[in-house]
Amino acid sequence: MRLGLQWVQRALFAAAILMLGYCGFALVDMWMFQHRERQSFDRLLQEQRRSKDGRLQAGATATLASLPFIGADGLIGRIEVLRLGVSAVVLEGTGLRTLRRAAGHIPGTALPGQPGNIGIAGHRDTFFRPLRNIHRDDIITLTTLRGPYRYRVVSTKIVGPDDVAVLSSDGNQILTLVTCYPFYFVGSAPSRFIVRAERIK
Repeated sequence: MRLGLQWVQRALFAAAILMLGYCGFALVDMWMFQHRERQSFDRLLQEQRRSKDGRLQAGATATLASLPFIGADGLIGRIEVLRLGVSAVVLEGTGLRTLRRAAGHIPGTALPGQPGNIGIAGHRDTFFRPLRNIHRDDIITLTTLRGPYRYRVVSTKIVGPDDVAVLSSDGNQILTLVTCYPFYFVGSAPSRFIVRAERIK
């Protein structure tokens, strides 16, 4: 009996070590990815500014209209809420790997600068945790190679995980942030926290 308990203890201890190791790996991978992508994005922004200033060769210049909305690596841009200290690279898609490393643009929703509702999802325990303190009239900036787009928060609400109506469009330029709720819930959260913001023209 005692030998069996010792084996159970060892197995649980080993499982705990493995879980902690995975969490550490995930956090380091996320930090390194964000650091690398921010540097790459800032470099592209600088090249774009130089291009607009006419300091690059004619063959290297590009008009804003010709720039793609989504980069070849799925990069859309960077989302920031300065008051809350939120800053994260935004990639296309909401797969597990994408959301582990970045905020994700919800496929099928609008893209920055287009009429419609832009949906961006993020984990409540990483990039979007500060959203628990977001207020009406806070400013959210979504920066892309086509330029910065600024949005003013108009509302927040809590909905069920299957409520896709929050992503519906009325033709205006809307930004909707989605994360799990409650913020400190252990396990798979039962609800979603929604931030709705309207573009500042």
